[in-house]
Amino acid sequence: MKRTALVAGAVVLLAGVAGDLRRWRRSADAPRSFRLIRWWELTPKEWDPTQRLRELDLNAMKDSDPRSQRFLQDMRATWDNAPTVNALNGEAVRLVGYIVPLDGPAAELREFLLVPYFGACIHSPPPAANQIVHVTLPEPVKGFEAMDMAQVSGIMKTMRQDSRMGVSGYHIAAVEMERYVPRQ
Repeated sequence: MKRTALVAGAVVLLAGVAGDLRRWRRSADAPRSFRLIRWWELTPKEWDPTQRLRELDLNAMKDSDPRSQRFLQDMRATWDNAPTVNALNGEAVRLVGYIVPLDGPAAELREFLLVPYFGACIHSPPPAANQIVHVTLPEPVKGFEAMDMAQVSGIMKTMRQDSRMGVSGYHIAAVEMERYVPRQ
């Protein structure tokens, strides 16, 4: 009898936890399906940030050349102001990327950047703004760290936001988030 009561109690407890997780992962007003998008879809087809590179003879400049410094500043400004794809505004999307926490080293994650490649914004300069998605969660989540891969689902908005880690051109208010493990 005690064992049955213990099992029943565990089932009730687990059902409550699962219910809480499901409520976070899918709210009543959330879309039932999300379209998987790829990172290249976040960049307008006509945008070519490398055009300026082809106009310069970079081999003729040394790192100490003031023109080099101006060029790097111009390129950073170009990337920070990268255009977004307006057709994605308001779309229910699912996107896989790497987590760059904005909350600090806390054990709970509530706000982060989603980036297309490992090391972006942390070990290398940030990518173009149209390759950075600012993600917010309705409640803190445990178990994720910097550069973990995650799949995030929610409503995409074209919204530029500056953070200490980079400028994002998109925002997703996450409805679902899960660890992503690539297929081998």
